[in-house]
Amino acid sequence: MNRSSESSPRGRRRDGKQKNMRKPQEINDDAELRALKRLRDEDIDTTEIPETTEWSKAVVGKFYRPLKEPVTIRLDADVLAWLRAQGPGYQTRINSVLRLFMNKGTAPEPGR
Repeated sequence: MNRSSESSPRGRRRDGKQKNMRKPQEINDDAELRALKRLRDEDIDTTEIPETTEWSKAVVGKFYRPLKEPVTIRLDADVLAWLRAQGPGYQTRINSVLRLFMNKGTAPEPGR
């Protein structure tokens, strides 16, 4: 089995003569997006968009994903066992518990 990148069409080297391989429609889309970005909010026609008045099923923060940072943490074995016993997602639960304390504005004192 030949694993060379030359064996597949996607892996072939280009000679540099081909500048833009995008379809003409994609190029027009880019120009249209640039034109839309230049418009002021007042100049955008929204008459065909129905006004939303029913917000009872709206979810706040549905698409918000805070940045995550990997850390190393030392936990008591019984605390970790309890978190893992709740099922998959123990790291998410750790984050949720810490967020609850953060939002309350209180945290346990170190060593307790």
